Amino acid sequence: MQALVWTAAEKMEYTSLDKPVPKEDEVLIHVEAVGICGSEIEGYLGHNSLRVPPLVMGHEFCGRIVETGSRVAGLAVGQKAVVNPLNHCGDCASCRKGQTQLCATRRIVGIHRPGAFGEWVAVPASSVVPVPGDIDSFRASLAEPLACSLRATRRAMLRHNFANVVVFGAGGIGILCAKTAKLLGAERVIMLDTQDERLRMAAQVAADETINPRSTDMKETISRITGEKGVDVVIDAAGFQQTRSAAMSIINPGGTIMNIGLGIDDTVIPINVQIRNEIELLGSFCYNQQDFHDAVGLLVSGSITEEGWTEVRPLSAGDGAFQDLINGRVKSGKIFLSMDGGEV
Repeated sequence: MQALVWTAAEKMEYTSLDKPVPKEDEVLIHVEAVGICGSEIEGYLGHNSLRVPPLVMGHEFCGRIVETGSRVAGLAVGQKAVVNPLNHCGDCASCRKGQTQLCATRRIVGIHRPGAFGEWVAVPASSVVPVPGDIDSFRASLAEPLACSLRATRRAMLRHNFANVVVFGAGGIGILCAKTAKLLGAERVIMLDTQDERLRMAAQVAADETINPRSTDMKETISRITGEKGVDVVIDAAGFQQTRSAAMSIINPGGTIMNIGLGIDDTVIPINVQIRNEIELLGSFCYNQQDFHDAVGLLVSGSITEEGWTEVRPLSAGDGAFQDLINGRVKSGKIFLSMDGGEV
C-alpha cells in the first residue's frame, strides 16, 4: 500500500509498505479521509517523545471495514466507521475511576501503533464506531478532535450559563471549541489569533467577534464587546506564554480558564492573582467514550460540520502540508488528507 511515513524530524516520505494484516480481534479499514492534528505537527518537528520514527501517523480518520478478524463480532465488511484511537487497559487506578483518558498504559493509534496516513489501517475492533454510510467522510473524521474539544468546552462552561467565551487560537481545536461553546449556550464567542486570514474564516463559521492582538488592543476591545458582564470562560487552544498570560488578564473573578493547547510546557503565571480571584484553572486531555459518542452524534446530525474552514490535499502531498503548517502558510483551520485527493 501507499503510505506517508515520518522518518525523521521534518521529513515524511510517501512510499510503499506492506498492507496490514488484522489480528483475530482487529479489523482492517480502508481509509477515505484523515485529518492532520496539531500534536502531529509537534511530532513531525521531533518535539514529541511519544512518537518515534519511522512511524505512520494519523489518528483522526474515517473509512470502510474491508476485513474482520476471526474473533470480531458485531462489525461487518462494508460498514463505514470512525475509530476512537485511544485504547485503555481497564485495570489501572485511572480506569477504575472512569478516567480512561488518563490510563497509565494508554495506547494510541498513530502513535504507539501504525495509524491512518496510509491506504489501510488495522485497529482493535473495540475501538471502531460505525457511522451512517451517507455521512461525508471528511466530516466524520472530525470525531476525534471534536471529542477533545467537546470535553474541554463543556467542562469549562459547566458553572457558567450564557457566558461570554474567549478562545485563543483559530486552528482546528479552537474552531471546534468555539462551535461547541455556541451549542452549549455561550452568549458571545470571541476568537483571537495572529493570522488575519484565519480570523476571517473563524468569523464566518464559528465566532461572533474576532481580534488580532498584534493589531488591536486586546483588553480594550474585549471590554468594549462584553461590557459589565465581562468574560467568564477562556479556552486556550494555543498554549503559549502570551496566551496564558492574556487569559489571566481578561478573566472575571471566579471565572474558568481551560488549557487545551500544548504549545509550550514551562509557563509563568501570576498565581497570587489566581488565588485572590478564585480563578479556576483546568486542563483537558483527550476524551472518554461518552465524549466520543456525543461528538459522533453532533457530526451525524449536522450540528457541527467541516464546511467553510477546512481543506483537502492528497496523501502524497502530506510532507508539503506539514511544511506549510509549520511555516504559517495555511489559511484554513484544518487540513484533511485524502487517498484520492478529493475535495470537501
